[in-house]
Amino acid sequence: MKLTQTFIPTLREVPADAVIASHRLMFRAGMIRKLANGLFAYLPLGLRSLRKLEQIIREEMDAINAQEIKPTVVVPGEVWKESGRWEAMGDAMLRARNRLGVDLVVSPTAEEAVTALVRDDLSSYRQLPLSLYQINSKYRDEIRPRYGVMRGREFIMKDAYSYHADEESLDKTYRDMGRAYRRVFRRCGLTVIPVQADSGAMGGSGSEEFMVESEIGDNTLLLCKSCDYAANVEKASCKPDFRPPPSVEAAREASSSTPATEIIDTPSVKTIGDLCVFLKTSAKNFIKTLIYRAVNVELDLSAAPGCASLERRRPAPGAPELYPEAFFAVLIRGDLDVNEAKLAATLKAGELALAADTDVERLTGAPVGFAGPVGLTGLPIIVDQTVTAMGDAVTGALAKDQHYRHVAYGRDFTGWLVQDIRTVKDGDLCPHCGTSLYEKKGNELGHIFKLGYKYTRPMNVSYLDEHGKTQTPTMGSYGIGLDRTLASVIEEHHDENGIIWPVTLAPCHVIIVPVKYNGAVKTTADTLEKELEQLGLEVLVDDRDERPGVKFKDADLIGIPFRVVVGDKNLTASTPQVEIRRRGKVENRLVSAAAAAQELAAMLRAELAALNA
Repeated sequence: MKLTQTFIPTLREVPADAVIASHRLMFRAGMIRKLANGLFAYLPLGLRSLRKLEQIIREEMDAINAQEIKPTVVVPGEVWKESGRWEAMGDAMLRARNRLGVDLVVSPTAEEAVTALVRDDLSSYRQLPLSLYQINSKYRDEIRPRYGVMRGREFIMKDAYSYHADEESLDKTYRDMGRAYRRVFRRCGLTVIPVQADSGAMGGSGSEEFMVESEIGDNTLLLCKSCDYAANVEKASCKPDFRPPPSVEAAREASSSTPATEIIDTPSVKTIGDLCVFLKTSAKNFIKTLIYRAVNVELDLSAAPGCASLERRRPAPGAPELYPEAFFAVLIRGDLDVNEAKLAATLKAGELALAADTDVERLTGAPVGFAGPVGLTGLPIIVDQTVTAMGDAVTGALAKDQHYRHVAYGRDFTGWLVQDIRTVKDGDLCPHCGTSLYEKKGNELGHIFKLGYKYTRPMNVSYLDEHGKTQTPTMGSYGIGLDRTLASVIEEHHDENGIIWPVTLAPCHVIIVPVKYNGAVKTTADTLEKELEQLGLEVLVDDRDERPGVKFKDADLIGIPFRVVVGDKNLTASTPQVEIRRRGKVENRLVSAAAAAQELAAMLRAELAALNA
């Protein structure tokens, strides 16, 4: 392949909006171009690398008996209404309507579409387990797309979906997918961190994310130096720094020596920090009471205080009933923060946010900053586990400029639900071994979920079991973002001169740089190109009429693994030679021109073997 015949528009200048290495280098190396904000086109070199990533993924999916399909990108809105996610996805989902007035969706994900396909042809337990995957475009209307293809509006995903007769079968496929993901990323030369994760809007009983460390990462990871514990902050737990009582009765008994509650005047003192100064004590001695508003709550609230009269509705036939709106009082120790992802998961809520000031005053009878659990009625109280060990605390007194002290859990208040809802932070103790955890920022490349019956039940998917009884399959979902993976490879493998591609993803294996493309130099370059191609290597020849320095800079920028320089000086030796250099290495080696093809093939095979091991 000759460079003059290939569309590789390299740039010397960095695009003004490119703030991370992959964005800058993909533009400068002529891999991508921007059509609009969040919309990028792949040019020939970028597409070659993308196709290689696709092939790696296909090989690993096929190896675990997943079968590739090609669903449409535009799908009927009706299937999203069946699952109950038509409204839950919000403005991120691009909706359209055709000339007949039928609602359509540009797929942001494909649980509904693939489940609808499976539903039409699944009839017997003998067809299960079934794993299907696609590599296809998706669209999510990101509010603020940024970092090039790392967070675009249109993107390419490998998403797989599995259907099973029982949990044991789902667990096996979930583990197989996890191992396949690890192989995919290893073959790409990526250092990934698998972490426990929150299932979020996808739902289900369990999930694992595959992260790469990144300064601009959207996720905070909590990691342990002494064991393999790793979790997204949304899911992370820690070893308690307190001794929780085994029961409410035990907590009540433990606080028997605590003085009776006492109201203290705290004029214009609202925040925990102000209270610490005012009362000359620590934030650990306070109970924070926060009022949350939750939308589309699936958890049964019929027995919760103040919730018996709440409206319930079913968004789609077969879907679970939801409470469109509910409010909760959430208690946590004063030095900690509520983990809203954990709280939303506990409530099985579609959306969650702090209540508006007007709602707080209406529900508690007190201004914001003075809520507390003592005497609070008409609201379900969710208690973080840390609060259960607090036998002599300070909290709001449900009146302006007043707080209680000597408040004890079990004696003065209890809760409707006790749960771990704290946000784990740097320095907290590992739940497995007790070592201090540390934080890293990360970007998600892949995510696997055990979805259970979240989609198959409301969409009425069924089969006949071995006894002829109708059953509903359980389900898993597994995604990899290809654009983000490719960008992350560049983030991990680059230097000040450009990209340093792993051989598995490089657009070509070898770039031949003739110092001047004529005479013996041209003959040698063309001969080497043919020899390499016969050995199965992909070759780019820089046949431009440019100075050697320009060619070398472009070769480094593009990042092709092996560079071969052909010049008159080395060809006039008694044994004609060419100069070989591995991108990213300092040293150059002179190799016989006649042996160069075999030498390069051996180097390529060694690197491929190491990555594919």
